[in-house]
Amino acid sequence: MNENKININWYPGHMAKTKRQIKEIINLVDVVVHVIDARIPFSSFISDIDSFISEKPQIIFMSKYDLCDKCETNKWVNYYKNKGYKVITGNSKIGNDYLKIIDGVLDIMKDVNKKRSEKGLLPKKANVLVVGVTNVGKSTLINRLVNKRVSEVGNKPGVTKNISKIKINDKIDLIDTPGVLWPKITDRKVALNLASMSIIKEEVIQIDEVALHILETLSENYESVYFKMYGNVKFDINNIEEIYESISKVRNIPFYQGEPDYNRINNLIINDIKSERIKNITFDKFDEMC
Repeated sequence: MNENKININWYPGHMAKTKRQIKEIINLVDVVVHVIDARIPFSSFISDIDSFISEKPQIIFMSKYDLCDKCETNKWVNYYKNKGYKVITGNSKIGNDYLKIIDGVLDIMKDVNKKRSEKGLLPKKANVLVVGVTNVGKSTLINRLVNKRVSEVGNKPGVTKNISKIKINDKIDLIDTPGVLWPKITDRKVALNLASMSIIKEEVIQIDEVALHILETLSENYESVYFKMYGNVKFDINNIEEIYESISKVRNIPFYQGEPDYNRINNLIINDIKSERIKNITFDKFDEMC
């Protein structure tokens, strides 16, 4: 069996329903904004998006750009641009990066409204569909776009449950959707990268496997971060006990029944990324995954 293969069936009913609803309304949509996590710009890209957005113009918004390894992520930016996508990077929590999306939508609509003007018609208000896998910052982005809290935000997957239409300004309406994810993930690294960023629910993949993937990735690619956060014992899958003993000392976690508290440490490692204690990382390595 290929060790890089994994078979995860995680496809909640509301996700299947969302795809059906999108197909039903896609004819009303002018532009699709596809939100992905800049730390995993390949793994968080909806792999079958073209099957349900019917070739609509697409803007890729790389959220959480302030948390990524820009040198690595920019390789993906260029990759998507070369495939013909309009790519916008930004931090959806602060700053004005979200305004680039409004400019991008209006730029796409120029040709549409030029043709309407030639026919004596008024400019068309853009219906913008916002999609993204769970927990990539989509709801936070929408709240920034409308400058108020209209879409619930959470640090766990699956917060948004229903499709809703939201007015941005006189030229743009947003259509928000629940996060959508492909029904089967067959690549182990993609699955673990998604879980590392809390996009796949923690109960789907064992927590110790996710924590070890984070440690291994940091040790291989961001060694200084790894040593700072978890001690000076380099990652070795055959020496896990010593690694966890080191983490116990560095992070002041008491032993449990004479050995490292593995469960508590695993949660700490995952939470280090979820709480943004660890920044400037990109787990999707372009040369490995492209």
